[in-house]
Amino acid sequence: MSFFDSEEPGRGSLSDRRRIRAVGFAVFALFVALIARLYTLQVLQVSTYRSLATQNQVRSVVTSPPRGLIVDRNQNLLVGNQVVESLTVDQTIVTKSPWVLKNIATELGVPLANIQAAYNSPQQSPYAPVSVAYNVTKAQIIYIKEHPSLFPGVSSSLGTQRVYPEGTTASQVLGYVRQISASQLAQYAAAGYQAGDQIGQAGIEASYEKYLRGVPGKKTLQVNFAGKVVGTLANTPPKPGDNVVLNMDLNLQKAVESALSSQIAKLSHTYDPYRHQYFTNLSGAAVVENVNTGAIVAMASYPTYNPSVWVGNISQAAYNKITLPQYGDPTFNRAIAGEYTPGSTFKLATASAALSSGLISPYYYYNDTGIFNIPNCKVGSGLCSFHNSGFEHLGSINVTTALTASDDIFFYNLGYMFYANTQTYGTSPIQNMAAKYGWGSPTGVDLPGEARGLVDSPALRALLHKKYPKAYPYSSWYTADQLEMAFGQGETVITPIQMANAYATFANGGTRYVPQMVAGIVNQNGKVVKTFAPKVAAKVPLSAVDRAAMSAGFAGVISNPLGTAYGTFSGFPLSSYPLAGKTGTASVTGLEPNAWFVAYGPLPKPQYVVTVVVDHGGFGTSGAAPVVRTIFNYLRTHTIPPVTFGQPHIPAGATTYARYGIKTTPTATTSTTGVGGASKTGGSATAPATTTTTKKG
Repeated sequence: MSFFDSEEPGRGSLSDRRRIRAVGFAVFALFVALIARLYTLQVLQVSTYRSLATQNQVRSVVTSPPRGLIVDRNQNLLVGNQVVESLTVDQTIVTKSPWVLKNIATELGVPLANIQAAYNSPQQSPYAPVSVAYNVTKAQIIYIKEHPSLFPGVSSSLGTQRVYPEGTTASQVLGYVRQISASQLAQYAAAGYQAGDQIGQAGIEASYEKYLRGVPGKKTLQVNFAGKVVGTLANTPPKPGDNVVLNMDLNLQKAVESALSSQIAKLSHTYDPYRHQYFTNLSGAAVVENVNTGAIVAMASYPTYNPSVWVGNISQAAYNKITLPQYGDPTFNRAIAGEYTPGSTFKLATASAALSSGLISPYYYYNDTGIFNIPNCKVGSGLCSFHNSGFEHLGSINVTTALTASDDIFFYNLGYMFYANTQTYGTSPIQNMAAKYGWGSPTGVDLPGEARGLVDSPALRALLHKKYPKAYPYSSWYTADQLEMAFGQGETVITPIQMANAYATFANGGTRYVPQMVAGIVNQNGKVVKTFAPKVAAKVPLSAVDRAAMSAGFAGVISNPLGTAYGTFSGFPLSSYPLAGKTGTASVTGLEPNAWFVAYGPLPKPQYVVTVVVDHGGFGTSGAAPVVRTIFNYLRTHTIPPVTFGQPHIPAGATTYARYGIKTTPTATTSTTGVGGASKTGGSATAPATTTTTKKG
């Protein structure tokens, strides 16, 4: 036995004593650390944790403002707000008693799944009652309040919904609102938007969102440890949005929509003896523009729909019927986004290019034999010869007669002359002139979703060949391509708003304005916040002599027996209200042609241009011109008043201002300024009074 293994009586071994010392040191170290931590928490960081404790008891709830109203130039209400009652449930109660949701569904007569979906929406506030049903009747609310044992934690609150007193009128122009999507929230979070907020999704609602939205309010709520609201510490009320005043005239808008829809209904499924085909379900668009300011006083797209379908929870079936092509896609604004082959309406650009470049003069005559043969063409007679659409031959004619009679041969010849003299006139003189009129690029109209259109060209054909080699096997630009482009065929497509703007440019002497839907912004007190003056986009230079020659040709379209619309306007009082115009019949392979007609007047100082297109509507003179005549007959007999700013008028039949979000007696002031004449998902367009919440701390 070694010395180190010996033990003394009454004492443990050396290893035991060492273990006891180690444990003692560890316990001592833990006590020191605990004391240090307590000192840090209770002394050094007391202010920080006091703030966190306070934040755990305080929540901020955002209150949505009523959106601004949308009115026409006469302060007639187009889009308003309707105060509605909504049912809300206390989340802490539902967590313990989920059967409450079933009782609500039973009382309201709706599927339980609808109530559950609203309750479980991630866009609901975690610190405020959850809205599960909107537009609840007074009787239902009274019953629920009288039976608290069946509906514990259920209460009602006031909110607003969009209301459309004019029904389907201008639906595509006005647009609609819905809850902000996840992608939109990511885009607009910096502007203060939160989950559950309402945001404009189309039309004026979208393009003027920053004015219509208003300023959200804020409630600071006191919350207990269980998350239940026990008091309100502060409340900043929301500020309603500003009202948007359109250049649109409501009565004219209704007249335009009626004329367009009546003509389309008349043509649809009838037999066309000229083409020996039956018309299909047709669609179309119309635009009325003040030629001297660019103000859009009417814009129609058909088929149309009632935007109130977006209010509340839209069903999938209802959503399909307003968005899918087989139902006509009535939410699609064909006036700004529909692209149509222009046909002979394109001759505006070709004639302007030929005259302004010196290729021809107003005194140049060409012998129309009824057939144009491409010189030195050897690919076959079917591809070398072109004829007038009606196989007519007019003999010796100038540009004025060619426009009046819409003579194709004359314009084939112009296209060929440019093609054969590229060293003198360049490779794209017609395309360059078309661009000056605004064709091939967006007009800048203050509506979302505008299409840019296309003007056929060698560069476009090369691009199409690269992208779609099977559909476009050739990348070259041939003589026949040039001829087709010169009279509005080929790959050229133009929107109705572009067409109206181009002819407005010619009608006013060469100033192209940016089309403007909105005249100004007015706050809830009737004070003007902002007005929009006419904005010049470009100038189209034409000499007085050249312009006069073309003007005479456009006037002859309506007043000359040779004119393509002469018969359509028979009996119209042209002596007191002279008009000028142009037909367009644009061929579409295998289908009826697109029917165009555009006119401006009264001459000699035009005020309005009217453009109508009926998709696959046949000849322009029979498919579209009757609509233009009806619209001009309205303009002839009705005065479009100046824009007024002030408080909106109460719609007929309305008994309270509150129903439409109007709080004061309406007054109006006349403007003396120069303002002139698709999210593809279902959802809710209801804005409850309190919608979204942000957690602080």
